[in-house]
Amino acid sequence: MDRDGGARRRAPAGFGGAYELTEETPVYVISVAAQLSGLHPQTLRQYDRLGLVSPDRTAGRGRRYSARDIELLRQVQQLSQDEGINLAGIKRIIELENQVAALQSRVAELSAALDGAAAAMRQREAQVHASYRRDLVPYEDVRQASALVVWRPKRPE
Repeated sequence: MDRDGGARRRAPAGFGGAYELTEETPVYVISVAAQLSGLHPQTLRQYDRLGLVSPDRTAGRGRRYSARDIELLRQVQQLSQDEGINLAGIKRIIELENQVAALQSRVAELSAALDGAAAAMRQREAQVHASYRRDLVPYEDVRQASALVVWRPKRPE
């Protein structure tokens, strides 16, 4: 398994190099995707036209579905049949979930950048403190530090 959860596969003997199959690799033709998702191929075509699921296309314009697409098809079916949500609502839910995922990714990026900047600032601050001259003694004005003020209450008249 690779770090994204997809299966890692080796190319057949005689092939130039290794290739990886992830959950985003488009490998399933429409008939297989329909069978795996439990939907009719015509339903998959309709979902594609509506923009609910957007499979990759081959050079000949054939649809190729990934494992992630099939999971999304199952989610659409569940929302439609079990929850009674119409297709426009499902499309909006999917868009919002994608937007949330993108924002979470951006927050993680910014958090990492902030952590890096804070570490760089601490390192620079340590360099500045290390550059202080140790042979100098801070000066204190003794007259101001030892000033004495006498308070006398005001006498009542």
